[in-house]
Parts: sequence; structure tokens; C-alpha cells
Amino acid sequence: MNRVVKGLCLGVGSLALAAGYFIVRPPKMAPPKEIRVAMTPETVARGKYLYEVVADCDGCHGERNWGKQLAPVVRSGAGFTFPAEMGLPGKVTAPNISSDPVAGIGAWSDGEKLRAIREGIGRDGRALFPMMPYQSYRQMSDRDAEALVAYLNTLPAAADQHPRTEIDFPVSVLIKGAPAPVENPVPEPADRGEYLVKMGGCADCHTPKDKGAPIAGKELAGGEVFRVGKFTVVSANISPDVETGIGRMTEAAFIKRFHDYREYQQTPLPEATQRNFTIMPWLQFSRYSAEELGAIYRYLRKQKAIANKVTVHPES
Repeated sequence: MNRVVKGLCLGVGSLALAAGYFIVRPPKMAPPKEIRVAMTPETVARGKYLYEVVADCDGCHGERNWGKQLAPVVRSGAGFTFPAEMGLPGKVTAPNISSDPVAGIGAWSDGEKLRAIREGIGRDGRALFPMMPYQSYRQMSDRDAEALVAYLNTLPAAADQHPRTEIDFPVSVLIKGAPAPVENPVPEPADRGEYLVKMGGCADCHTPKDKGAPIAGKELAGGEVFRVGKFTVVSANISPDVETGIGRMTEAAFIKRFHDYREYQQTPLPEATQRNFTIMPWLQFSRYSAEELGAIYRYLRKQKAIANKVTVHPES
């Protein structure tokens, strides 16, 4: 009997130790690269395009006017704390990434910035909440990642202080498995459309989730609900399904759908309403060239068609 009790105690103790280690273990990480990115006009310009258009960094990190249609960016990189109505697992902040050395990332090394973008590790060694799409940015080419850092180095300082992200248990433990080092050089992409879809985080918004995890078999089928203030919008089905997705849309119509928003760059934006509210970065993506949008369209048309009827603007 004593042996049984001792065995149980040892078993329970081992489980407790294993659980304790699982909770306190650090995420996988490598030291930040010892690198200073090139600050040439060409590199900074490429980084600006990546920041503003391809990755739409200000979609989360910028201060935006949510009272206007398309929620235009007011200040770049100033940071944003996501509202509770979005239903995130805790208090989530897209931090200030301006060049301010205290409130922002001005004191970070270029290697630390690269590591955060592509590997999901903060300067203090913590795992970043994977709403920051570093799992996709692992595939960002070395050239583009360094260009993005070069542009970040030029962002005007913003002194905005935001609360630190605090993720609820057990998600706070589970996300430690998300970061991973980028161990090999990442070349320029072979499929430009696939690259732009991944860098733009299309699947992150257009795939419905259950408890924060993408629902298998629903990739790009839309239906993810977003709530900001009094407004609600649902992501569209962008799979090639003929009835409920983009299966009937021609490449020319797809390109026009984005380029039509270029006129909004030149005119005052109307007030946001439930009918027109969106978090889709139409203003940013309207700056894509026809060639880039065509590549995105052709990649999306090669994906699995999934029937999922979505009402993008539900009745208030």
C-alpha cells in the first residue's frame, strides 16, 4: 500500500513539475541578429510601401479615425488598444512602434525589430500575441524585412503610452508555442500572388475562427465577426466558390473593386455607419498595381472553393 501511495505521489509530483515547466517555459527564440539595415532612399521607399500597403501595419498600430468610413489613419505607429467588444482573450494592444525611444521602439536594435516582425519575440523575450502575423511574416523575404525595418527607423516619434498586452490563461501559455526562429535566408517569392496574400494577412481576417483558432476547412470562406464600438462587420467569402465567393468575378472586376477606392484618397470621407463600416484596408490596398492585384486574384482562384454565404453588413 505504501508503495502504491508513493507511486501516486511521485506521479502527481512529476505531472505538477511538467505542468509548471509548461507554464513558465520561455518561447523558442534565437538572439537578435547583429545587423544594421541599409538606410538608402530605395530601401526606405520599399519599406514605406510594405508598411503602408502590403502589410498594412497601421491597420493595427496606427491611430485611426473610427468615426469616418474606412477608418483613415490619423498618425502612423502610435499604437492601439483593441476594444473589449472584439472578444479577444485578454487586453490586447498593438504597441507604439514609432521611433520614440521610450514609448515606441526607437531604442531597439535593427536585429530586435527583425526578430519581433518575423519571429514573434519582443525585446524583453516574451512571445508576442499572434494577432501580430509573424507566423506569416516568417516567409517575408530578407530584402523586404530589412526594408520594413529601415522605414520603421524613420517613423516620427509618438509619445503615446498604451497598456501592456495581458493575455488570459490558458492562452497566455499556449501562445508561447507560436514563435520560432528564422534560421535560413528567405529569398524573394516565387509566387507573387501567394506572397502578397500571406503578407497582407488575408486568411487571418477572411477565415472564421473558433476560440481564436481558424476553423479547418473554412479557409478564406469569410464569416469572421468584427466589432468596433457600435459597429459590426463580417468578413467576406473570398474563396473561389461560384455562389458565395469570388467565383463569378473576373480578374478585371476584381482589380476594379480595389481601384475604385482610389477616388476616396482625394475626397472627404463620409461618416461611418453600420451600412458602410469596414475594417478592410481598401484605402491602402487600392494603391496596389493592376499587376499585383491580378496576381492576388489568380492565387485566390486556385484555392479551395467553400460555400459560405456571408452578410458583410448585418442589420443593426
